[in-house]
Amino acid sequence: MTLMVPAVNVAALKDTTLLNMGIFALFVAVTMVIVFRASRNNKTAADYYAAGRSFTGSQNGTAIAGDYLSAASFLGITGAIAINGYDGFMYSIGFLVAWLVALLLVAELLRNTGKFTMADVLSFRLKQRPVRIAAAISTLAVCFFYLLAQMAGAGSLISLLLGISDWGGQALVIIVVGALMIMYVLIGGMKGTTWVQIIKAMLLIAGAAVMTFWVLAIYGFNLSDLLGGAAETAKNPAVLNPGLQYGKSDTTKLDFMSLGLALVLGTAALPHVLMRFYTVPTAKEARKSVVWSIWLIGLFYLFTLVLGYGAAALVGADTIKGAPGGVNSAAPLLAFHLGGPLLLGFISAVAFATILAVVAGLTITAAASFAHDIYANVLAKGKADPDTEVKVARRTVVVIGILAIVGGIFANGQNVAFLVALAFAVAASANLPTIIYSLFWRKFTTQGAIWSMYGGLGSAILLIALSPVVSGAKTSMIQGANFAVFPLSNPGIVSIPLAFFLGWLGTVLDKKLEDTTKQAEMEVRSLTGVGAEKATNH
Repeated sequence: MTLMVPAVNVAALKDTTLLNMGIFALFVAVTMVIVFRASRNNKTAADYYAAGRSFTGSQNGTAIAGDYLSAASFLGITGAIAINGYDGFMYSIGFLVAWLVALLLVAELLRNTGKFTMADVLSFRLKQRPVRIAAAISTLAVCFFYLLAQMAGAGSLISLLLGISDWGGQALVIIVVGALMIMYVLIGGMKGTTWVQIIKAMLLIAGAAVMTFWVLAIYGFNLSDLLGGAAETAKNPAVLNPGLQYGKSDTTKLDFMSLGLALVLGTAALPHVLMRFYTVPTAKEARKSVVWSIWLIGLFYLFTLVLGYGAAALVGADTIKGAPGGVNSAAPLLAFHLGGPLLLGFISAVAFATILAVVAGLTITAAASFAHDIYANVLAKGKADPDTEVKVARRTVVVIGILAIVGGIFANGQNVAFLVALAFAVAASANLPTIIYSLFWRKFTTQGAIWSMYGGLGSAILLIALSPVVSGAKTSMIQGANFAVFPLSNPGIVSIPLAFFLGWLGTVLDKKLEDTTKQAEMEVRSLTGVGAEKATNH
């Protein structure tokens, strides 16, 4: 079946500027009202950090899906599939399979053991001060990498809609997104952020479903015809086969393995996802949250296969690459091709909402980590007043927002799915080994935790800095420079095993044994929930 593919006129998008901005403004106004209403009940630290543990499993599962289905999932993966075909779909597979690790190893045990942050779990039976400092540093690093991706996605999206191709205009867009994010978190806390994520998840999945069925209808609901159309438009049957992006050499194949390892192991160590488990009253609801989110996320990632190949068939890879937003423009351009300015405005507003909701979740996680772990438990030695702690968290939000804006400006133009994969690699290297060891290895010590976290975090960041991501390639962040001595774009295949090894080595060489009573208490509490934080104010 051969279809004539009319070219998408990117210049025509400029005529839709007012409509797009109107839809954006409407969404921001509605969500801001919701955030204001939610903020009325923010009276304690538990309200601000964990929404008073008042959400049900299904509500929290929808919010987790909203948190997880970021700009990378919608813009980046659709673009990756449109350009690289089969290899791009591996992002979807990796992001989805990762939830099995979170469900089976982390979610329920973490909810039973902690209070507000990941460091609560890690420091339960280890020495408070060094572990909390290390956990807070790794949390801030992972959140920063993830924020880079969302800010880059915002720059790509808005620049496409407004026809902004100059660097200054895109930088201004990123500044506006950062300012809105700061307002959401300052006002609404976790409760307001959660409701924004729930609304955003429903809109995103609904919008993706409409586009998916529209694309399938064009090809008579025949997936083979859609795939054939993509190959025909691309004039390259290789888009249907593995290896277009990652099969060119032994190095790219190794890079693919590294990417897969980071995606599958990273989710269970993402601080902003882990923190969501504390917004429900019981471990049973935490487990229900994960099951609910797996269904929603799995459904969405099936949609990305159709959207990506639909963009390749109906829009064309050359048009996508030539648009102001580059690879990240595939989904908005497909929406414009299908439904004109109205569908483009809706889908773009949903994508914009996606970015705002995810950056709000990341920011409150980073702020909670600094205020709760560094300020309250290290500097104030556990004697901080909850009101003062929340004030510190609010100030931290502003600082993190400014750093995210600056970093996002430099990362603008990168594929956001790729940037998120780096955040996953850092999370899996810095956090996952320590979480697994803390929950399942009785002999694990403070020294093992410190070696693992700092070793994993340091090696991941160092390898990224010395990789083609930063210099030495056409798509590098720093053009014109070349200090890329590490050949892989994703460090996971080196940094994750290294972090596990350092955790084991640090424990084996540590002559100081931990409190056996605490170890036994943590084991019972993590498995049974006895003594876990209830839905009460603390």
